[in-house]
Amino acid sequence: MDKSALTRSVISQLEAELALQTEAALGSREEATNEESRAEDKFDMRSQSAAYLAAGQARIASEIADAITAWKALNLRAFGPGEGIAAGALVTLEADGRTTAYLMGPLSGGLEARDGKSAATVVTASSPLGRQLLGQKEGDVVKIADRLGPVAHRVASVE
Repeated sequence: MDKSALTRSVISQLEAELALQTEAALGSREEATNEESRAEDKFDMRSQSAAYLAAGQARIASEIADAITAWKALNLRAFGPGEGIAAGALVTLEADGRTTAYLMGPLSGGLEARDGKSAATVVTASSPLGRQLLGQKEGDVVKIADRLGPVAHRVASVE
């Protein structure tokens, strides 16, 4: 898998989400300040509700912008043999003959990154799986909760 392409995929998804959130925040702000939204009596909360919504959407847009900045600054160095998993690592786990790829990222866990041929799920150090993976090396075993209980996964590769 191509880590650069996976990272570009994450950034592209975040930029699209940022555009949507920004547009939504601006629309909510317009609704909050529109003359037609002015309160007709003391119980009319339309403009205040729209203002709260706009503030929340602006905060989400800011968080997405921060995530984009963090992803652009991510060091995509190659991980050598015996080196522990850290941010920027592409990790392949193997269990029962199946492999799953994870990209350790700074933020935006859960996104699916694609490089055109393959996909990897973004995992962050703040997630339970990310905490388990940090520092692990190729060949180590981590236990991941499944519907039936913990399942042992071998770290097949760290790139």
